[in-house]
Amino acid sequence: MGQVCVVGSINLDLMVHIRHSPQVGETLLAESTHRLPGGKGFNQAVAATRSGATTRFCGRVGDDGDGAYLRAALVEAGLDASHLTVDESELTGFAHVAILPGSGNSIIVSPGANSALSAAPAVEAVEAQETPAVVLVQLEIPSATAEAALAAGRRLGAVTILNAAPPAGVTDSMLSQVDILIVNETEADALGGVDRMLGTDDGPGSVIVTLGSEGSLWVTRDGMRVDVRSFSVDAVDTTGAGDAFCGAFAAAISSGLDIPAAMQRASAAGAIVATQLGAQTTELSPEAIDRLVATRT
Repeated sequence: MGQVCVVGSINLDLMVHIRHSPQVGETLLAESTHRLPGGKGFNQAVAATRSGATTRFCGRVGDDGDGAYLRAALVEAGLDASHLTVDESELTGFAHVAILPGSGNSIIVSPGANSALSAAPAVEAVEAQETPAVVLVQLEIPSATAEAALAAGRRLGAVTILNAAPPAGVTDSMLSQVDILIVNETEADALGGVDRMLGTDDGPGSVIVTLGSEGSLWVTRDGMRVDVRSFSVDAVDTTGAGDAFCGAFAAAISSGLDIPAAMQRASAAGAIVATQLGAQTTELSPEAIDRLVATRT
């Protein structure tokens, strides 16, 4: 595997299992509660390293107990903490994740220190890799920071990947720095559709649309379309499946795999994570991905 640099958010996830979504004015008692590390950036960095890539993560936490907990979790996951900065005025970001019967979920995110991650440390993290094969960015951080990280990766010859989640922060100048854009169906619609994104001179090189249980679709500028089926598993919690897809995809690309093969490994990683509670299961490994992919051959 090659090297991956992930620039993005890091949160404390407070996960609660509930029987149904509360109505206005209704108080529900959770059936169980879990306190877990999360954030799209951190989740994707963990997925990349557990998929076999040498991974560097850049993010920002508050000067509080939650930040200390997340730093320890980052180190325990095998990631270098030297680019995890501390904000003395903002609290660590957190997310309330309500898990509903059938493994569906709803999420409320308070970005906290993630909103204060500036461009300078992001660029420094990208440039700290001698040969950053892949730079992977999401949008739970300031748009200017995301764009600066992508541009730095482009200057160094890395493959630049943007997971446009949430899509509100996407700009045309940002997309011009993107080799591969990863979005779900809702995000693709919010950005005007795949054809519009690929139909502009300054758009991304290609687009991958994740389709949940329907798999994923890769669309290129010359009109080629490649479908990759999902893997059938007994899902427990789909919260981090999309993040696992992105991280494992980046790891596979860093190793030199082509995009369809990388998508298949990414789909397997997402399926593995969905069978466990939380977004950062230790069940994810190159060997686990190999075993699931082998069921297709």
